[in-house]
Amino acid sequence: MKRAARAAAAHANRTPPASAADNFSKPLLRWWDQHGRKDLPWQRDTTPYRVWVSEIMLQQTQVSTVIPYYQRFMARFPEVIDLAEAPIDEVLHHWSGLGYYARARNLHRCAQIIRDVFKGEFPRDHATLIQMPGIGRSTAGAILALAAGQHHPILDGNVKRVLTRYHGIEGWPGVKQVETMLWEVAARHTPAQRSGDYTQAIMDLGATLCTRARPRCGDCPVKQDCIAYLENRVAHIPTPKPRRALPVRSTQMLLLHKGDAVLLMKRPPAGIWGGLWSLPECAAQTDVTAWCREQLRCDVEAHAQWTPLRHTFSHFHLDIQPVQVRYAGHTGAVMDGTDSVWYNLGAPPPGGLAAPVQQLLSQLKAALR
Repeated sequence: MKRAARAAAAHANRTPPASAADNFSKPLLRWWDQHGRKDLPWQRDTTPYRVWVSEIMLQQTQVSTVIPYYQRFMARFPEVIDLAEAPIDEVLHHWSGLGYYARARNLHRCAQIIRDVFKGEFPRDHATLIQMPGIGRSTAGAILALAAGQHHPILDGNVKRVLTRYHGIEGWPGVKQVETMLWEVAARHTPAQRSGDYTQAIMDLGATLCTRARPRCGDCPVKQDCIAYLENRVAHIPTPKPRRALPVRSTQMLLLHKGDAVLLMKRPPAGIWGGLWSLPECAAQTDVTAWCREQLRCDVEAHAQWTPLRHTFSHFHLDIQPVQVRYAGHTGAVMDGTDSVWYNLGAPPPGGLAAPVQQLLSQLKAALR
């Protein structure tokens, strides 16, 4: 306990002096030199563009999930100009399954800004980067530290977890006061030399040892001064986000098909699944026959309700009632156009598809065999 008390006193002001910062960064870098990850796809042929794409993909998504998406994405869009000039449908198609699709739309918009305003040269100025769509302070710092060796702190989810435990900082990190304290600590710990290696090291520490569940504290290179470890509070830090019951919304998704072709409709560019291709939707309990005649100008027959499914977003649950409906002819306008298409289930999709839509299309394909 005396050791814990001494460590707590050293960390009491939450903004360590330079010597304490060295006590953190030096052993962390020694550990990373020996054990850190150095063969990730974005660590090869490192450029600001390649690091930027990886950092955006890694938001809310684990490395193991990101790697195959990143490799396919970079094979199709190897340079920022390739991304800028690609149709948004193709960008969203390569993003399908990663979720949080605003990230892909922001990537595309940023690439076009870089093409049009910066003549295709990726900006290397922190103040410029944080003005770009989807790039905040931490992401800008990571890009410039990892790809250009610049001295900038970062504060992603892994880093927040490491620093709150190391300094024994309580309170949900999403609270402004706690976040401000963490930025101060992050800045003091980030060394002027080897900033890129340090940035990768602290992210690796959070991803591989200082994990949310079952952290491997025995292997941690900075455990000797970690307040949470010394006081046996690792399981309680960081303080979790206050839980609240998510509201529930309901919808019907119509699998309207004629033969092996199913009607898809493009969603508006903003909002949930913005810009993705989806199934026609109507409110729960709506009469499907009447809705199709009124909204789609077509006759339908042979309704079949499938097992409902739930898709959870960050701020609400969506309960989906799938309804298989057979097309019986149109009564007005033909439904092919820029925002709707008859999609053959055996062909590549016309663009990005949300995960539940992909699932339902696979079920329909199997049902029609």
